[in-house]
Amino acid sequence: METAVTKGIKVSVIAEFQPFYSDPEQNHFAFSYKIKIENNSESTFKLLKRHWYIWDSVGSSIEVIGDGVVGNQPIIEPGNFHEYVSGCNFKSTIGKMYGFYTMERLLDGKTFLIAIPEFVLTVPYILN
Repeated sequence: METAVTKGIKVSVIAEFQPFYSDPEQNHFAFSYKIKIENNSESTFKLLKRHWYIWDSVGSSIEVIGDGVVGNQPIIEPGNFHEYVSGCNFKSTIGKMYGFYTMERLLDGKTFLIAIPEFVLTVPYILN
């Protein structure tokens, strides 16, 4: 698990290879990742946007910018959390991702960037 904390917001990521959705003969490797966003601050926040940087080991890169996460813009109150699962596909057995969320503090409308830690997505059998 990879974790980053920014302004009292803790973002944790666990990634997993998805062999059922992968086709190694076609250089298609599917991964899922579960993200938990914990609000350990004293303010209520709304997740407005996501911004991802994604690379695989054959040199492909992509930047993804969009509203919310998996169709939601969750409001996270102090002491609460939001979890979601998403995924990505690579043309190689190794890739990495990182980025940030734009969060709005509901008390005053101020926005902040919250780090999403860098994490590696690896097909388990290549590590042997």
